[in-house]
Amino acid sequence: MPARIDFQTEPSRYRHWKLKVSGSRADLILDVDENGGLFEGYQLKLNSYDLGVDIELADIVQRLRFEHPQIRVVVLQSGKDRVFCAGANIRMLAGATHAHKVNFCKFTNETRNTIEDASETSGQKYLCAIKGTAAGGGYEMALACDHIILADDGNSTVALPELPLLAVLPGTGGLTRVTDKRKVRRDLADAFCTMEEGVRGSRAVKWRLVDQSVPNSKFEAAITRAVQRLTNATARPAETTGIALTPLERTFEHGAIRYSSLDVDIDRSARRATLTIRGPVTAPPATTGDMQAQGASFWPLRLARELDDAILHLRANEPEIGTLVFKSIGESGRVAGHDAFLDANASHWLAGEIQHYWKRVLKRIDLTSRSLVAMIEPGSCFAGTLAEIAFACDRSFMFDGALKGDNRAPAALTLTASNFGSYPMSNGLSRLATRFIGEPESVETARAVVGTPLDASDCERLGLVTSAFDEIDWDDEVRIFLEERASFSSDGLTGMEANLRFAGPETMETKIFGRLTAWQNWIFQRPNAAGAEGALKRYGTGVKATFDPKRV
Repeated sequence: MPARIDFQTEPSRYRHWKLKVSGSRADLILDVDENGGLFEGYQLKLNSYDLGVDIELADIVQRLRFEHPQIRVVVLQSGKDRVFCAGANIRMLAGATHAHKVNFCKFTNETRNTIEDASETSGQKYLCAIKGTAAGGGYEMALACDHIILADDGNSTVALPELPLLAVLPGTGGLTRVTDKRKVRRDLADAFCTMEEGVRGSRAVKWRLVDQSVPNSKFEAAITRAVQRLTNATARPAETTGIALTPLERTFEHGAIRYSSLDVDIDRSARRATLTIRGPVTAPPATTGDMQAQGASFWPLRLARELDDAILHLRANEPEIGTLVFKSIGESGRVAGHDAFLDANASHWLAGEIQHYWKRVLKRIDLTSRSLVAMIEPGSCFAGTLAEIAFACDRSFMFDGALKGDNRAPAALTLTASNFGSYPMSNGLSRLATRFIGEPESVETARAVVGTPLDASDCERLGLVTSAFDEIDWDDEVRIFLEERASFSSDGLTGMEANLRFAGPETMETKIFGRLTAWQNWIFQRPNAAGAEGALKRYGTGVKATFDPKRV
């Protein structure tokens, strides 16, 4: 395993994907380098993938939104003959740690969701054209797209064969997207998911597993027609110039990561990381042209990218860090000013993309299996978008008053319009609506104080923080909480936090991630899958797995 998994990449470093941009169409070709695995000990045969392949895909989807905003349709195809994608690499899964399998599947799900979000909110539609076998995660990749065309050539199939082949389940949303997104009938979905060989041609269309099945002689023409239909159906601006997503300013130190607007300090002995956000040092730009000229250095976009990278780093590379503490320093007025600028210009493609990106980063925080804690202290700037981070946390503590001998402003929290729907959670609700699921009137009470800096007593009265402590009690109360949190079972905390974060309606997203938690934390480590005689270990050896038949 490498010393550090890096989630940052750029086109010149791609080993597995080829991107061709022409006018309003982009062609995305999956052509996996067999010898380009993230770890040693396996080859990525048959266009199978590991986390490294998905890191590149996530980067491409992001760059299409920011660097190529003129793109209306993305056509996803294979660069190999007779195979589209064999899904997640089995040798990688069999040899990976349990933590890596879980983080791999979670990141892959988030990437699929980003594709769907690009279609829903940005008007960049995705078309998947399948020639050959699309199995497991390969078909799940197709399921994230708006339209699926399958070659009717006697060879091309779609399949979710995890149960019969590996004694596990599709870990990146396959079952949920088949039923909830494509509306496949339950009994047909049951039959489909127990067929190793998958489904071909007209039957795949009849069962709604794909949208079209056409012979090879008409395949390219069918793609062209589908691209035109999708192009006509989107309002994505055609004449738009993107911005370059330049490399992050990032330095790794012993026990710390330094970004331009974020510091991550890691205390491994306490199993805790503190993420300190620095607010903007200047006022928001005067015009959208000024914003576009700033490009990736524009504070809201710069911070979103840095925070996203930090969360992914902690997930993948610091598995023993159990608690993430969020702090901030800066002027709340400038944060609120940037919120107001983005809200006022939400119809501008770049402002809209930045807000959508913050939505995805905040969801990434929601879905991170760590205890999340906000510390609202003197000099902090938890306003608007940054206040969403506090609302995403499991607990929030606020300092009551000012510190003696400290000239920083007393702790305050400021709500903006962004806190009331700009950044929905996976359940489709705002974090405030989720927080006050049993008292919707509290949301309206909070809305009435938008723009007003709220002190500790205000925030306690309005239910916006968990607890407030004065200078006498602050250090002891915070220390006791953090020590107690570190003493609990990490597994128990993961289960509790995942259950409590998503009150309210169930959506396709909450189903996918809720089921992922159960499947990956149970089925993927059960002996029938991962034991010495299990299916993951014996796959490809010619020896059938030995299953314990007892139902649990």
